[in-house]
Amino acid sequence: MYQILTLNNISAVGLEKFPTDLYQISDDVASPDAIILRSFKMHDMPIPASLKAVGRAGAGVNNIPLDAMSKAGIPVFNAPGANANAVKELVIASLFLSARNISEAIKYTEGLQGEDAELGKLVEAGKKKYAGFELPGRTIGVVGLGAIGRMVANTCVNLGMNVVGFDPGLTVDGAWQLSAQIERANSVDEMLSKVDFLTVHVPLIDATRDLINADNVQKMKPTAVVINLARGGIINDAAVCDAIDAGKLGCYVTDFPNNRTKQTPKVIGLPHLGASTGEAEDNCAVMVANQVRDYLETGNITNSVNFPNVSMPRGTDHRLVVCNQNVPNMVGQISTILADANLNINDMINQSRGDVAYTIVDVDSAIPSDVISTIKQLDGVMIARTIQA
Repeated sequence: MYQILTLNNISAVGLEKFPTDLYQISDDVASPDAIILRSFKMHDMPIPASLKAVGRAGAGVNNIPLDAMSKAGIPVFNAPGANANAVKELVIASLFLSARNISEAIKYTEGLQGEDAELGKLVEAGKKKYAGFELPGRTIGVVGLGAIGRMVANTCVNLGMNVVGFDPGLTVDGAWQLSAQIERANSVDEMLSKVDFLTVHVPLIDATRDLINADNVQKMKPTAVVINLARGGIINDAAVCDAIDAGKLGCYVTDFPNNRTKQTPKVIGLPHLGASTGEAEDNCAVMVANQVRDYLETGNITNSVNFPNVSMPRGTDHRLVVCNQNVPNMVGQISTILADANLNINDMINQSRGDVAYTIVDVDSAIPSDVISTIKQLDGVMIARTIQA
């Protein structure tokens, strides 16, 4: 029986993917085989010795200690694209909110007082202050053209906007999913002077921290709008707020408000609503549950952020999976140990990612526990386990 520890409320639609005859799921498990979470911060949490996998029901994984997990031989799975439509829709809403001054206009009408006739006059008198602009013909810069960025870019094309995209890691498959009308930029700075909107869809890593900062925000139009529904820290909030205060930037829409943004006019702060839809939560939970279950039951890896993607159909009822440091001769040593135990290899696959290598081996007969112990003792091996069909 596999034990699943949940560190946040996880959609029941996703948890139903774990059969009750094979899995026990609880928020209080001492020795979990897997952890499923959303935003819980795991950095100060000790890693249970029993842990085999972590599933993040969402895309971002900066709340998980990836280096520690990799060193322990634990793959971390996420759900890329499962919440993409939810985030895309909020980006489009942000375009309208900022272009039509909707947030400020709502505050204005909420503050009106008087009888209906007087209110009508005040409405007509005040609406001039909130006149906005339409989206067709405007230019939006999209930084990051993954699942979310591609959907945003293509939708903006359909709205009649000019779209400039930047993503140095864009794959061939990803490029095929983009409209041919999207212009490619060679850097973030290259697009800043030409865009009316800038939206970011990248993870928060060292290379993306303060992507928009005090230096390059000066290159933007004084009417431009910056949108951050990705991660706090990608946009330097102080720099953007200073630019707004100085009349050098039009508006900032952020899903990560703080005291600085709250004090700045022309900032629309949202309470981290990007992926907060029932559909997105269900999609993320289902995707990550399927991936964790597949790993526990077959050893196959899909959508891991720290391990290679590895998948091999079952060739026999007896499977060995090994994670080790990505150094020479590990596969040779494992094969020799199996041969010395008179275990015939039916099929094998080995893949690596950075410092981590992962091997799946199907053999023709059951693998004795002493063979597993010998493999575990190899220098560089982090985990070795058998999976019976």
